[in-house]
Amino acid sequence: MINNMVQLVKQLSSKLSPNVYTSMQQQSGAARLSHLRQIQRELKHEDVLDLPLSELSFIIFDLETSGFYPDKGDSILSIGAIKMKGSDILEEEIFYSTVKCEKLPSSDILDLTGLTIEELTDAPLLVDVLADFYKFIGHSTLVAHHAHHEKKFMSHATWQTLRTTFQHRILDTSFLTKIVTPTEKLVTLDECCAHYQIPIQVRHHALEDARITAQLWQKNIHLAKEKGFETLREVYSYLAKGRTAQ
Repeated sequence: MINNMVQLVKQLSSKLSPNVYTSMQQQSGAARLSHLRQIQRELKHEDVLDLPLSELSFIIFDLETSGFYPDKGDSILSIGAIKMKGSDILEEEIFYSTVKCEKLPSSDILDLTGLTIEELTDAPLLVDVLADFYKFIGHSTLVAHHAHHEKKFMSHATWQTLRTTFQHRILDTSFLTKIVTPTEKLVTLDECCAHYQIPIQVRHHALEDARITAQLWQKNIHLAKEKGFETLREVYSYLAKGRTAQ
């Protein structure tokens, strides 16, 4: 509702005092921050480490970006995500949005992702996409392949737009891959999919990569439970012992 009101004020800006639109922006920003603060409070009070893997809510997500370094000007181009409850993929619970870019990515990135200049020019602003994404994920645990990349961009974008820190727990798919296929050298998403015979139709599209990653996470949860792992804490403890032994 607030976003709709802001758009209306934009259209009528020539007839209104400049202070009106500024006030609306401030109210919209305050609402976004208030909602995110509430999510962060819930994160602090919820301990997911000892909950059964079958009961955890996961958000499997992927970012398409213009490069690898957000602190050097690279930006988020699109966000795709899908919800899971334990090992169940909730096919209808999805999120996808492109992000408006002030600095358009290179032609190589456009070719790789399939995104167009028109999509990125007409897309919502990053602050609006992030606000909607945080509403979608709530206080769920996040999962991504090569999660360091996603965490780096989410941390930078959250601070730049909302002036608060990124506080969600985010797991890399290797968190489970390391315990269920310890002898396999599976690095890329393509290698993981080939190993688990997960079909790939589209790559480097945020939502489609999120769907594929969800299938990978699903298979690893099943295998982890077969090996006797029931909670995140048990996995953390096992991996910590492995590092100590090395």
